[in-house]
Amino acid sequence: MSDSAESANKESFNPAKFIREVRQETNKVSWPSRRETMISSAVVLVLVLIAAIFFLVVDTVLASLVQMILGFGG
Repeated sequence: MSDSAESANKESFNPAKFIREVRQETNKVSWPSRRETMISSAVVLVLVLIAAIFFLVVDTVLASLVQMILGFGG
């Protein structure tokens, strides 16, 4: 084990210090605005809808081809 890992294991856990460090790190985060969040969500929903329609069409076409080739259905 390295020296830094050994020294980290020897130190006791300090919850107050941990919370201070977490707050410092969250202050560094660039949080998106409400508008950016709404636009991103709308883009994701539209792309999911497009993908769903695409896979529905592909599945329908492939199912029809398999039925024709194998002679299933009527």
